[in-house]
Amino acid sequence: MSYTPPQKILAKYADVLVNFALGGGKGIKRGDVVRVTAHESAKPLFHEICNAVVDAGGHVLSHYLPDETRHKSTSRHFFECARDHQLDYFPKLHMRGLTHEIDHTVSIISENDPYVLRGIDPKKIMRRGVAMKRFRDWLDDKERKGKFTWTLALYGTRPMAKEAGLTEREFWNQIIKACFLDEKYPIAKWKDTYKRLEVYRKKLNKLMPHTERIHVKGADVDLWITPGEKRQWLGGSGRNIPSFELFTSPDWRGTSGWIRFNQPLYRYGDKITGIQLWFVNGRVVKSKAKTNEKLLKHMIATKGADKVGEYSLTDKRFSHITKFMADTLFDENMGGPEGNTHLALGASYKEAYAGDISKLPKKQFAALGFNDSSVHTDIISTTRRTVTAHLKGGKPKIIYENGKFV
Repeated sequence: MSYTPPQKILAKYADVLVNFALGGGKGIKRGDVVRVTAHESAKPLFHEICNAVVDAGGHVLSHYLPDETRHKSTSRHFFECARDHQLDYFPKLHMRGLTHEIDHTVSIISENDPYVLRGIDPKKIMRRGVAMKRFRDWLDDKERKGKFTWTLALYGTRPMAKEAGLTEREFWNQIIKACFLDEKYPIAKWKDTYKRLEVYRKKLNKLMPHTERIHVKGADVDLWITPGEKRQWLGGSGRNIPSFELFTSPDWRGTSGWIRFNQPLYRYGDKITGIQLWFVNGRVVKSKAKTNEKLLKHMIATKGADKVGEYSLTDKRFSHITKFMADTLFDENMGGPEGNTHLALGASYKEAYAGDISKLPKKQFAALGFNDSSVHTDIISTTRRTVTAHLKGGKPKIIYENGKFV
């Protein structure tokens, strides 16, 4: 029998998402329109989120989807059977109207089959992503104007727990602890956590104008990253629950060296393991994987996906995630003995611009080394790494070591 968390826990979860995560830590306002996306396996949490939106005076736009498996899936059938004109179709009027209508989105991950698209031609998946990119671009533009926020959360399922090597109760225990749902007042705990995390973010940003390059060194990495002009570290915004990371979008042109990742990548309805990347002049010039290398290479071949869009650090003292969860949202925020670092290939977060983003012309983003792509894929490592900022004048300063900010 499938495990369902107590209603009290789910109500707290919904409260955190609607009244904290959305609105950049402030919650929604009366009259706001919230699009709630979930599959049927997440129905108990979907109900609580919709109720929380109504209780806060908002309006719900429901996006409720059937569960999918390799044997019964509209997504799989589409990629197996769609012709070129169907892969390239973009419902412009519908998506434009949706962009105009919504103020926030809550998206719930609840995989019923982690391998639902296994064996599908990667070219088709990437082509569809390119076709739908405009919708994300429109929402990004709205977000930069301060008129849209989003959050992402996880609902545990039996297949997800099995993939992670956990029982459903163990899997949910990680969710509950990571999201502070065992606290009397979870939102208060989140605010306190982000207040403490902000201390390190301010220190990192104080160094940023003086940092020429960042060196990431370890047994499985020797990578140089160039922060670039007018950059800042981000974090503690409510986007993603849970989120304990501090991250930035560097100037992609200054990335060089190599990196290996010890965590598997669950992406595009499949799994890639043993990923290694080599960079020269900001681009991936060589890539390898122990399994599913073909999918990795097709992703990297997508426009802009051979460049770094994000670099991130998670301090083990903040994260309450202690186990592998077979899901990027949690695994990129895992604490563990050595903390967590991850790198994303593809699109940059333009919010990493240290200035008024609403007044910066789009052409200037490219000139500053911000990357644009239909892809944004986070790849994770939990091995020991020392991260050193090399300041102007050549002075090195360690900023992350032994899984912690220094």
